[in-house]
Amino acid sequence: MTDGFLGVSSSLTGRKWVGPSANSERLAEAIAQQSGLPDMLARVLASRGVNPSEAEAFLSPSIRELMPDPSKFLDMDKAAKRLVAAINNNDRIAIFADYDVDGGSSAALVLAWLNALGKTATLYVPDRILEGYGPNDTAMEKLGKSHDLVICVDCGAVSISPVRVANAAGADVIILDHHLGGEELPPALAVVNPNRQDETGDYHYLCAAAVVFLALAACNRLLREAGKPEPALMPMLDLVALATVADVAPLIGFNRALVRQGLTVLAGRERPGLVALADVAKMNTAPKAYHLGYLLGPRLNAGGRVGQADLGARLLACTDPFEARAMAEKLDMLNVERREIEASVQAAAMEQAIERGTDAALVWAAGAGWHPGVVGIVAARLKEKFNRPAIVIGVENGVGKGSGRSVSGIDLGAAVSALKRSDVLLSGGGHKMAAGLSVAEDRVEEAMTSLTEMLEKQGAASLGPADLRIDGMLGSGAATVDLLEMLESAGPFGASAPAPRFVIPSANITFAKRAGESHLRLTFDNGGGRLDAIAFRAFETDLGPALSAHSGATFHLAGRLEIDDWGGRRKVKLQLEDAAPAG
Repeated sequence: MTDGFLGVSSSLTGRKWVGPSANSERLAEAIAQQSGLPDMLARVLASRGVNPSEAEAFLSPSIRELMPDPSKFLDMDKAAKRLVAAINNNDRIAIFADYDVDGGSSAALVLAWLNALGKTATLYVPDRILEGYGPNDTAMEKLGKSHDLVICVDCGAVSISPVRVANAAGADVIILDHHLGGEELPPALAVVNPNRQDETGDYHYLCAAAVVFLALAACNRLLREAGKPEPALMPMLDLVALATVADVAPLIGFNRALVRQGLTVLAGRERPGLVALADVAKMNTAPKAYHLGYLLGPRLNAGGRVGQADLGARLLACTDPFEARAMAEKLDMLNVERREIEASVQAAAMEQAIERGTDAALVWAAGAGWHPGVVGIVAARLKEKFNRPAIVIGVENGVGKGSGRSVSGIDLGAAVSALKRSDVLLSGGGHKMAAGLSVAEDRVEEAMTSLTEMLEKQGAASLGPADLRIDGMLGSGAATVDLLEMLESAGPFGASAPAPRFVIPSANITFAKRAGESHLRLTFDNGGGRLDAIAFRAFETDLGPALSAHSGATFHLAGRLEIDDWGGRRKVKLQLEDAAPAG
């Protein structure tokens, strides 16, 4: 194996460190020369593949310039005309939403838009355990009988029978989704989905809330052409940003502009539900993508996972600060409960996966009584640890309900959809990075064997420990607040656009202490001044034991820098991801 960055071919977590390529170095130099940007910022842009001529536009992503014409999406005009007609005719409208953050945000967008027009709608969110994901015949028949229009958001792409039932009951159905569509479309009036098989795929990366935002823009255009007032959409971008980050949609193209502007809207603290949630989460700094993904998102998801399915959507749509506070506190308590359940399932799933072996194309585990609300999170933990697609299944009453997470380059959703077409699964679908399924208990082994074979054909079995990509090297004294604020202009950071990762070489550890069950707190210095660090889940690998028992040895420390506002004093700290002996 060739040496990695700083000679690290196998770190304390078993990874090779890979620094900027020669092409990236040349590109960074060209960006710095042509744009006058600081060298470190130019390096970050180069690592994103930004050309010198694109640097300025990349640093200032514009909704106006990056937003596609909504009418370019199939069925969009039909959907907009029907929704505007529903407004004009005072039709009874129902919103059927998924129980996760994307579904809740999508529903809240439609509800807020309708509210601005003086209209209301029925919100329906299925119970994860009793009903499962997406529209079902019983619920859609009930909604169809009592409503003229049912709008399915973040679900419905493959719901042929439930849509047919709603139509028979007397309702039109519009689907606004982003999950992988099947060869046959549901018989809805309109199916707007960038991942329809007959779409171009240019905007495959949009989450459902972004699709809903575009649909409302199409509706606004019709209202404007008719000389009627139109609700303002820009103040709703906080919901789109939240959904985009929480659904781990890649922060590329139009998504970058949506999240950048959405974070600005969120900072204005105008939406009672998000204000209340941020307060219970003790979010006391300017919002960043990290806060959406790790503070707000998990709490909103907690209702759908272990509590009341529609609580997250109701909170996001809430206009009363006192009611919002009560719902936010309830979600915060449910999130604590979710973490406890998750820890128990994770321990059992990890043990089972290791016993089965983790060298195949799929890492999986299944267990009786495992709560279906946490299997997706546990699958994500397995995926992170073994750099393999992972599926975790909870079995109850003869049926296994599972959730999967994938790694870059492996399309898990397509594999699950193909398996569903072979009738091995009771249901299944998703997108490239995540999927859900249900399977008869006596066919779990068969299903996972078939799925493993499919993923092996995609190359998942040949994946080793993920290389750690390094953007550059810094002395501890160079890690300043000014540097981080400059680098933030290349954000937002998240899926497919990670925050820059730096190595601080030959660091002396002056303080190391275990925090909680598996985290590690450090203070270190490499001659330029002391820096604090936190290494999450460090004791789940060799990282925690090695650094806590450093015995004066020096280490190269790799991670992402962030600004710590604790106590009102802004300082830089390192979120430590990996380390290697300095020799």
